[in-house]
Amino acid sequence: LRGAMAADDFRDYMLSFLFLRYLSDNYETASKKELGKDYPKLEGDGPRVPLAVWYADNADDVAEFEKQMRRKVHYVIKPEYLWTSIANMARKQNGELLNTLQAGFKYIENDSFQSTFQGLFSEIDLASPKLGKTYADRNAKLCTIIQKIAEGLPFDMGTDALGDAYEYLIGQFAAGSGKKAGEFYTPQQLSDILSAIVTLDSQEPATGKKPKLDKVLDFACGSGSLLLNVRKKMGPNGIGKIFGQEKNITTYNLARMNMLLHGVKDTEFEIFHGDTLLNDWDILRELNPAKKPQFDAIVANPPFSYRWDPTDAMGDDVRFKNHGLAPKSAADFAFLLHGFHFLKDEGVMAIILPTACSSVAAPRNVSAPSYSKTATSTPSSVCRQISSTPRASPSASSFSKSARSPTTCCSSTPPNTSRKANARTASQQSTSPRSSTPTNSGRKRGAIPSASRWSESPRKATTSTSPATSAPPPPRKRSS
Repeated sequence: LRGAMAADDFRDYMLSFLFLRYLSDNYETASKKELGKDYPKLEGDGPRVPLAVWYADNADDVAEFEKQMRRKVHYVIKPEYLWTSIANMARKQNGELLNTLQAGFKYIENDSFQSTFQGLFSEIDLASPKLGKTYADRNAKLCTIIQKIAEGLPFDMGTDALGDAYEYLIGQFAAGSGKKAGEFYTPQQLSDILSAIVTLDSQEPATGKKPKLDKVLDFACGSGSLLLNVRKKMGPNGIGKIFGQEKNITTYNLARMNMLLHGVKDTEFEIFHGDTLLNDWDILRELNPAKKPQFDAIVANPPFSYRWDPTDAMGDDVRFKNHGLAPKSAADFAFLLHGFHFLKDEGVMAIILPTACSSVAAPRNVSAPSYSKTATSTPSSVCRQISSTPRASPSASSFSKSARSPTTCCSSTPPNTSRKANARTASQQSTSPRSSTPTNSGRKRGAIPSASRWSESPRKATTSTSPATSAPPPPRKRSS
């Protein structure tokens, strides 16, 4: 089906059609339930869909019916834009299919939902020469693609199955285009770990899961898989509202579709397109400390060693001014501070960072924030699947501002270790069958990094008084 079209381009068409398929199936099922005996029963394989017949026969009742549907399923789709109607046109090679699709996508963006989803299909160009040179060629290509989707996916697929198929296709298209799937979503194994961490009671983890989370944030949400996993752990009514931010326009649109595909109502989530490090989301730029938005749980898998260009003015940013700016070569520490700034005192943040984030990546004038930290490193076999840097494996770490027992399981490599030693230590950690938590060379397991690793200032760091944390590291051998 893809032919010579690039995987990235073909992905946009396929996933958009899958999304339209889900919205239509869900809407037709709800309409049938709402109309009951009045829902038309058609025989044969005609061009019209049952809901189109009802609309034609009950024109005076359409407005009230759509008002009721907005209350129940939160959106409306005109009969001519339903997947059943589109699939019938594709099967008959109708020459107006392309025009109908364009009108349908525009209607969904602007009119279907109470909150507009402007630009939801902005990445889809149905007039693109990639589909064909002429209108007829493009229309024929779309007919073939839609027919195959209609044949390959049964109409009784549940929401979870469609959502899983959606995420699977994201990964497959990423691989086909030579990109890492991690750019779009977090692997399920890691997502499960992070979700389990933030849903536990931060004061008494042994008591199990929290009863409810008011607000959950992912400031580098990709296609939203981490947020959806937290929702799955908490249940459909366990989260007040989901918030996400994504810089890539394509992935931002995928996230909005993914939320709806998994049954999240448009009033239950808010995804913003913008740059997290520049903090250009209005709701996060509140200057009044009393009105600053704070979140019960924050999950994130930001890009590793992301190169950024902080200005001098950013040194006075409330997120960084007490701790310093991360270096231009790696913004990992800046992502960490951004999330920590918006975390509630009783909240928990679970974030995936390179293990060298607090040492190699941090500049000399960066000081560690005063928090209690519990870091849990993922198994090395999983780390290798998502690591984007050859010198550091990621670790999943959770941060709580008010945990009662500050503990740390350090997983970062000391800054003064040579490259050869780094490689040797990483190799030993990945092949060791006994431990899934990498330890520091030259430092006892459980030792909290001293403030000197972030700052050269003489002020003392706030650390635990346990023997493990107070023991100084052994003398470092000079590397050859």
